Amino acid sequence: MKQKPQSSYELMSAENKAMQDDSSLNPAIFWVGDGEVLWNKPSDENNQSCATCHGDAKKSMRGVATVFPKIIKGKLQTIEGQINQCRVSTQSLPALAYESKELLSLTAFIAFQSKGMPIAVKESPANKLALEKGRQSFNERMGQLNLSCAQCHEDRAGLKLGGSPIPQGHPNAYPIYRLEWQTLGSVQRRLRNCMSGVRAQQYEYGSPEMAQLELFLMWRARGLPLESPGVRP
Repeated sequence: MKQKPQSSYELMSAENKAMQDDSSLNPAIFWVGDGEVLWNKPSDENNQSCATCHGDAKKSMRGVATVFPKIIKGKLQTIEGQINQCRVSTQSLPALAYESKELLSLTAFIAFQSKGMPIAVKESPANKLALEKGRQSFNERMGQLNLSCAQCHEDRAGLKLGGSPIPQGHPNAYPIYRLEWQTLGSVQRRLRNCMSGVRAQQYEYGSPEMAQLELFLMWRARGLPLESPGVRP
């Protein structure tokens, strides 16, 4: 019987929950603040900022993070990919590197505007193929350990590995501040960590395969509230 979707927040200690819930304790808030500064900063090239096109993020970005990744002009685009697309095409700026402070800050700031809203990614004729490829990646055994995402996060969710509970693997709190990392990180970083853990070749940051897997995970988590930016052990 399929389990009801559960955020890994529910598996955390009271102390870690309090750290996420209290903005004065959540370290990720510093990235959100930096993202707001970047949102309003005009480009040196053409004086265009994110706010020039999109205005007040509290209004224009409300709900945006609940429907990404999504198909834009025929291409599956993550939030990070769309940020870079806007930078290159509208602001005449170079794309930001994945896991850079700037890209994480902008992503966290945009995601923060949808905090508390339910994930609303839906299957459509436009994204059906990408969603199916993401599903295949989730269920495909990989690496020297010959394990799939599903074997841990569906078949064994709720059990323990090395003394820690195995979560269902939902991406509803990203970007997250992970205490193990001592910094903010994207869902793609976490996926690459898992692939490394089973000794598999990692998908590249920003690759179609990574976007497809992220799409499937967001679809799988539909209905869960966004917690961005989250805190995890």
